[in-house]
Amino acid sequence: MALSATLHTFTVHLADVDRGVYEELELRVARHPSETAEFMLTRLLAYCLEYTDGITFSEGGVSSTDEPAVLVRDLTGRVTAWIEVGAPDAERLHRGSKLAGRAAVYTHRDPAKVLAQLSGKRIHRAADIPVFSFDRTFIDAAVPAIDRRNTATVSITERELFLELNGQAFSTPVEAHDIG
Repeated sequence: MALSATLHTFTVHLADVDRGVYEELELRVARHPSETAEFMLTRLLAYCLEYTDGITFSEGGVSSTDEPAVLVRDLTGRVTAWIEVGAPDAERLHRGSKLAGRAAVYTHRDPAKVLAQLSGKRIHRAADIPVFSFDRTFIDAAVPAIDRRNTATVSITERELFLELNGQAFSTPVEAHDIG
């Protein structure tokens, strides 16, 4: 018998001062049995940091081979942003960068290892793809605060992320890295 996804709900008060985005979001995040809590939190934060009209989590979740963790579509259904989470392989990032007008990676892993894995590989417009990382201690500290029903405030100011999750406060810089 296959395990089913665990559904987490998040009420997110988003204040991205850097981009002038202020929204209240009601998100249902399905966590696949093979997905770590760290990956799910990074996926949620990537969604918030990339929030714009047309943004969505991929329908297949982490098991989808045709879509990234987060994507943005325009009104015609065309993919305009391909947002990967974790440590995507170069071929997948190459395909996403060609398909969408913009691609990015958000990682909770060691960014040096992620960059080394992508360095020297054939990736369409690699120089234009940012790899954003969160401090590992931030992710490790925030994960235990996740419940099935969550209330969060996500504030971004000068690429510093402040997260209040179920009454607990955390912060981290959002560091941008270039692919080789």
